[in-house]
Amino acid sequence: MASSSITSKPFLGATKPNSSLSSDLQRLSFSSVHISVKPRTQKKLQILAAGSTFGNYFRVTTFGESHGGGVGCIVDGCPPRIPLSEADLQVDLDRRRPGQSRITTPRKETDTCKIQSGVSEGLTTGTPIHIFVPNTDQRGHDYKEMSIAYRPSHADATYDMKYGVRAVKGGGRSSARETIGRVAAGAIAKKNLKLFSETEVLAYVSQVHQVVLPDGSVDHDTLTLDQIESNIVRCPDPEYAEKMIAAIDAVRTRGDSIGGVVTCIVRNAPRGLGSPVFDKLEAEFAKAVMSLPATKGFEFGSGFAGTFLTGSEHNDEFFTDEHGRIRTRTNRSGGIQGGISNGEIINMRVAFKPTATIGV
Repeated sequence: MASSSITSKPFLGATKPNSSLSSDLQRLSFSSVHISVKPRTQKKLQILAAGSTFGNYFRVTTFGESHGGGVGCIVDGCPPRIPLSEADLQVDLDRRRPGQSRITTPRKETDTCKIQSGVSEGLTTGTPIHIFVPNTDQRGHDYKEMSIAYRPSHADATYDMKYGVRAVKGGGRSSARETIGRVAAGAIAKKNLKLFSETEVLAYVSQVHQVVLPDGSVDHDTLTLDQIESNIVRCPDPEYAEKMIAAIDAVRTRGDSIGGVVTCIVRNAPRGLGSPVFDKLEAEFAKAVMSLPATKGFEFGSGFAGTFLTGSEHNDEFFTDEHGRIRTRTNRSGGIQGGISNGEIINMRVAFKPTATIGV
């Protein structure tokens, strides 16, 4: 199309020139016309408060604040006709409950759960399961001074930067009390995994500050929950458990805090879990684990120590066991290769920073 035919067409919505315009107006010089453009008022960025849901087929949404009316979760995707009661959840909630010993937070909570939907006559219905745990030891007055100053290494400042509001009473959603919803949902998930494939999930403390449990001191093939629960620090090795408790007591009496490492293993995990490339199983684990409060590091399999090995030292050689199953002689891959579970024990470690709330 010729350029003349383009320029001859009026702009969309324009009217034809009016021949009745006065000659004075037609002779008006463009140089005498001043156009004032009012600057557009910048709109405030709207923040969508997403981020409280995890999972695809088994979806967990946690809710509630540290010193609000209560906390809990909604679990969507649990199969129907699974036996489930509040007592099933309470076992794990009692393990998480604060105030159990001198080395935990002194806050006193019963953490008694109530299943409000999704279960009928002791069986899951296949519909969303709503679990609620009321807060009973609310100490809002303990945080009055926090309303005028940000607490070091807490989420006060960043929550204020993002939302323009912050929960000065215990940290709100950033509080470790948010994990109640995860624990309740985890209890349901563990029950499903046990029924489906005899899968077991166990976790224990393997390091407190400079007290490190030596590699190989815990047999992951035979480790039991009773061994883990045999002491207040939840380390299955009695000798190192005492050293860890002593390390905590030493700094606790000074009003200070220290961090540590938790090791988690998964036994009898089905082969083939995980999908390339962004949904690799270890990537899903990393997101779930690193979203826990106070986490600062994550290792899988050989982890960072694997960087000190050569390929010939690190490779897990395959063999066929007496049952005709393909296995690996070593497990430096941590039970996952190419983002997919291989049937070996899955193992991971997560580092927790020292508690930010201190008395010094």
